[in-house]
Amino acid sequence: MKMVVAYVDPDRFEPIREDLLEMGFVSLTVSEASGSTPEPTMTGSYRGAKMERHVRAKARIECVLGDDQAQTVVEAMRRLGGEQTFVIVLPVEGAVPDITVKSGELATA
Repeated sequence: MKMVVAYVDPDRFEPIREDLLEMGFVSLTVSEASGSTPEPTMTGSYRGAKMERHVRAKARIECVLGDDQAQTVVEAMRRLGGEQTFVIVLPVEGAVPDITVKSGELATA
């Protein structure tokens, strides 16, 4: 089994979710995250003091699936996530319950 984790812009989550759902990947986890960048994402001033933000809002998407399905999910996330998408694939020793893991052509919820 593999776990695919992707960090995408929050407005890119829904198209990714819909695409994965159409392909039969019904079990996803999404959470709000923030990512650091070297350049400030927003500059401004507050009461005369210069302010810079170095974090950017992200959606973290997680999906546990069979080894043979990981590349399909990675490709979908990269295709629909835009150029700021960061994807990680991790090995998973086991999942309980395993009925939500898509393996081969079977996926159950």
